[in-house]
Amino acid sequence: MKKVLSFDLEGTLVTLEFGEIIWNHAIPLEFSKKYGISFDEAKRLVISEYQSVGEERIEWYDLEYWLKRFDLKIKPLELLDKYEKHIRLFDGVKEALEMLKERFTLIISSNATRLFIEKELRFSGIEHFFAKIFSATSDFQLTKKSILFYKKVLEVLSLSPEEMVHVGDHRLFDYEIPKSLGIDAYLVEEERTVKEIVSAL
Repeated sequence: MKKVLSFDLEGTLVTLEFGEIIWNHAIPLEFSKKYGISFDEAKRLVISEYQSVGEERIEWYDLEYWLKRFDLKIKPLELLDKYEKHIRLFDGVKEALEMLKERFTLIISSNATRLFIEKELRFSGIEHFFAKIFSATSDFQLTKKSILFYKKVLEVLSLSPEEMVHVGDHRLFDYEIPKSLGIDAYLVEEERTVKEIVSAL
């Protein structure tokens, strides 16, 4: 009996646009203003710094860390607020969640930090659908949604793998890894949206 339906967030329920704007436009723009250099030069320097840290370190995902590293005075939430209009739901998401909440307890299982998750859920108006939020980076200090991540989610919820379904857009982290644990998983792709997956659940 499936009890819990878990969703990835970025690339699954909301588009990737907001995250890309923050990391590749907003931070370089603040950097260029702070140090009096062109946006293109600022972006080159900022991305070079990102790469020097790399995705395997938890700092990579931490907005506050980067603002401090670049000595930018703007607060993390203030920066997110400036660009919130770029938070967009995929078509049909609200309708799908309305249908699914009658049959499942809905949760978020994301690699994004809680700062991003909470902002995106709140602004898009879908926060109330979810009973619990899990962030690999903020809650478990994991840089990826690994086997350990899903085991921790199951443990917190006191679930067996067979009692959970996960939906996401990354073949390895949202599909192959949860499947390897016995979690029923569905992959969102360009031709297979959340709305279309609902009929299979």
